[in-house]
Amino acid sequence: MNTTPMILQPSDRHEIGSAGGKALALWKLREEGLPIPQWFVITPAAFREGKLCEEATQLIRDNLTSLGLIDKPLAVRSSSVEEDAASSSFAGQFESFLGVTANQLEDAAVKVWNSGYADRVDAYKDARGEKKDFQPLAVIVQELIASEVAGVAFSVDPVSANWDNALVSAVMGLGSTLVDGESDADMYTIDRSDRELSRDIAHKSKARRVISANGFRVVDEELSDLAADQACLSQEQAQGIARLARQCEAYFGRPQDIEWAIAKGELYLLQSRPITTLQNLADARGKLYIWDNSNIAESYSGITLPLTFSFARYIYTEVYRQFCLLLNVPSKRIAQHRALFGQMLGSIRGRVYYNLISWYKVLALLPGYSLNRGFMEQMMGVKESLSGEAQCEVDVVKGNSKFIDGLNLSRSLIGLLWKHWTIERDVRRFYLRLDQALGRLPKPMESMRLEELADHFHDLERDLLTSWDAPLVNDFIAMIFFGALKRLCEKWVGDESDSLHNDLICEMGNIISAEPAKRIRKMATIAAKDDSLCELLRSGRIGEIRKAIERSIELKKEVDSYFEKFGDRCLDELKLESLALVDDPLLLYRSIGELAVRQSSDEVVKGPPAKDTRQGDAEARVFGALKGAPIKKALFRYVLKHARRRVSGRENLRFERTRLFGRIRRTFLEMGKRLSAFNVLDDPRDIFYLEIYEIIGYIEGSGPTANLKALVELRRQEYDGYANERGPGDRFETKGAVPIGNRYQSGPRAETVQESGSDLQGIGCCPGVVRGVARVVTNPQDAQLKRGEILVAKQTDPGWIMLFPLASGLLVERGSLLSHSAIVSRELGLPAVVSICRLMDTLKTGDEIELDGSKGIVRILKRVEDTDDAIE
Repeated sequence: MNTTPMILQPSDRHEIGSAGGKALALWKLREEGLPIPQWFVITPAAFREGKLCEEATQLIRDNLTSLGLIDKPLAVRSSSVEEDAASSSFAGQFESFLGVTANQLEDAAVKVWNSGYADRVDAYKDARGEKKDFQPLAVIVQELIASEVAGVAFSVDPVSANWDNALVSAVMGLGSTLVDGESDADMYTIDRSDRELSRDIAHKSKARRVISANGFRVVDEELSDLAADQACLSQEQAQGIARLARQCEAYFGRPQDIEWAIAKGELYLLQSRPITTLQNLADARGKLYIWDNSNIAESYSGITLPLTFSFARYIYTEVYRQFCLLLNVPSKRIAQHRALFGQMLGSIRGRVYYNLISWYKVLALLPGYSLNRGFMEQMMGVKESLSGEAQCEVDVVKGNSKFIDGLNLSRSLIGLLWKHWTIERDVRRFYLRLDQALGRLPKPMESMRLEELADHFHDLERDLLTSWDAPLVNDFIAMIFFGALKRLCEKWVGDESDSLHNDLICEMGNIISAEPAKRIRKMATIAAKDDSLCELLRSGRIGEIRKAIERSIELKKEVDSYFEKFGDRCLDELKLESLALVDDPLLLYRSIGELAVRQSSDEVVKGPPAKDTRQGDAEARVFGALKGAPIKKALFRYVLKHARRRVSGRENLRFERTRLFGRIRRTFLEMGKRLSAFNVLDDPRDIFYLEIYEIIGYIEGSGPTANLKALVELRRQEYDGYANERGPGDRFETKGAVPIGNRYQSGPRAETVQESGSDLQGIGCCPGVVRGVARVVTNPQDAQLKRGEILVAKQTDPGWIMLFPLASGLLVERGSLLSHSAIVSRELGLPAVVSICRLMDTLKTGDEIELDGSKGIVRILKRVEDTDDAIE
């Protein structure tokens, strides 16, 4: 019994493997009752060695007769498994013939079949990165409609991806002049309400007709000027074709590209296939998103794995919802806009971004939005305000009633004033709660079972993650006082340099982030007494270094104390996949050794940096300007005092966040070890490719999948691809569904890369003029700073602190006056400039530069001659 038929009639059930995609679509549409001209399929089984077998020849003649096609013009087309698929159309790659007679059919069918082997098909597959394995063609034989008008239609706009509009293209005669690109076409735009929005009538120089003369022939007929400029379709006809395209879309469940023809007033559907270009197009009328990494990149630089991102998104969602409650935003409004809180962060090609419109919307929930907006932009380091379109998106959440908005503002101000008065007490209570939560372990983590580890996470969730109140309130108050300080400097003191408020918050003292650098200097001083220990710290293996430290009682005491307090600190310390310092202390040892050698050879000045007089000078300027205005002076002192306290508190509370993240990292790593031991994962660190509740759900039986290995492998391949590609821009817009058709690249900027000898401008953070050689560092783990070098980085986090004592100056592309690098450089007396546009594109290692930490100016004195001369 022959299980693969040579001929399939319209009424026979079609399978894609034997009939191809185009024939399968025709069969489905015929079953739906749409107007399809008579047709049948010659399957690949009918061909032997590139020819039709005798049995197939007879079957073809029988079908032509039974379907009434023996004396009619025919269209002979390909139908492949690959053709007209959702991802690729293979349009124009295979042969097709029009006006074929019954006697010519066999020859035409063989030519269509053999076109599947053409070199151009392989080239098409190569260009799309597809396999070259040959997929046998089927051949469709269909009555050729001798149309007066024909063309194509798209159920959605394939150029703008506008799903509201269908496009209809029409030419006189057969549609092949349009498909082959030989004739311009009339264009009609029909919306989903069946309204004709526009029509564009083209000059059509010719019409292709099928004529009967010794068989059938397809000829091109020249059109008169009058006929060439006439509309092909009436409004009703265009609307009917658009409805037909949408019928096909509704049936297949995805937008369709159809070919149609009208003969003697009847509309025929010739074929329907998916529109294959939509995945490359963003919906121009879709929802607007603005993505910005101005400040978040300091915490989550480069590729950030799923566990970290899911944890960060969870924290932002919970913390900012609680924050709105703390400021007395009505719970009804919070519930109404609850989706916003989960949209504040985005993961774009593995990188973390702020979803700025959601940030502005959350801020707009708070009365007094117009005032707070500027403060938030300053604190986050956002350099561009919202466009008009984006502002309209934000205005949706603003209250309409001035009375209600005023009432809510009063409630929020009362709540904020109360929090301001109680912030010191609240911070103390927060520290106590944090210590209790991190100290509450029923037994050593190394001996806890999977479900016990999950329970510990839930405990942290309850006690801290959903109650991160004091740090957030402190940040908000810091934002307000810092912004108010800047405005007072501008209005009352006439500061036009935009630096006076920065000078006033220098030397705040008691910044815990500066303590690691001071301890490293102390450990270097101890190590400098022993030349062999210095050299071992600089270049020895980790095991040798540990043994040597064990032999130095004084150094061991300092190192152990450092690990006890700062052991959870590391590069990219908020990324859970980062190795904690206690697990990988080599960079610390290298920094101690390098600094020790410099101290022993007098390459650096021992002791603390020279006193920074900038703060005193700034205060003298301010109070000199306010002389004779006691009320203003008192108010200025009040604002200054609280700006200093809250900014200092902000940096110190960030250290407590490090402690929490360190505990979360340990908890999930222990889960990874257990899952690896049970062969659920191949390696403990595979856990970082999973999201929080994929892991917790697996342990507790509430997860949707148990095949975590397969999920990890899928994510690993995806994230490896992200790591090997050019990353998205620092700020960009997307429209519609974010991954579809959006390019993720920043728009044109006014700034350009400066040439040799010109200046770079940023924000001065710590005074001092330093001249030296640039050392561009992208991976601080491998960095080796040399004498007098100036550290150049895209952004820094607290884990970079081990490099700061080795640098003579610091330049950072990103950041703001309240970023970690700005605050810590001031505390260490390290001349620094942040927020330098395109710094990493402009400088390279070996360039001789000079930085002025007061004015925020970086001068390029001499370029490294060429790549070969660059410092390695």
